[in-house]
Amino acid sequence: MENEKKENLEKQPAHNASHNEAGGEIEELKKKLEECEKQKAEYVAGWQRARADFLNYKKDEVERFNEILKYANAEFILKVLPILDNFDLVEKNITEDLKNNEYVKGILQIKVQFLDFLKIQEVEPINCLGKKFDLNFHEVVAEVETDGKEAGTIIEEVQKGYLINGSLLRPAKVKVAK
Repeated sequence: MENEKKENLEKQPAHNASHNEAGGEIEELKKKLEECEKQKAEYVAGWQRARADFLNYKKDEVERFNEILKYANAEFILKVLPILDNFDLVEKNITEDLKNNEYVKGILQIKVQFLDFLKIQEVEPINCLGKKFDLNFHEVVAEVETDGKEAGTIIEEVQKGYLINGSLLRPAKVKVAK
């Protein structure tokens, strides 16, 4: 029996030592788990920031692309506006006897179609007759002495001006009262 007691006493310190070792390992594993949790939280937060940055970048690029598309046609439209100017000139100089001619009406219908096309492209003419001169939208080609008109009032439009998407495409060339 004494031998059994001795064996039990000898086993207890070994059991306690292994218990202490296991406790130390558990503490070490807990620390590693906490560190992993902390790293995971940092990585997730970093990923979320990167994803938000990417989505913002993507949104900004779509907006920039749409802006480019809005004004991509501006150069093309500037090149074809002289054709419209010629239609205006023809219409202005048509004699009364030709106004009811079917061919002339057909040619003027092309002008209407052209204006409709420009409207779809968000191009609109600047209406300026009778208005005050505005340096932002008009270019003075002459000043004319007139009675009854206030100085700086537009009395004649020499060449029509146009806006595209609300921005100036081409200023109107005008004559103003002195």
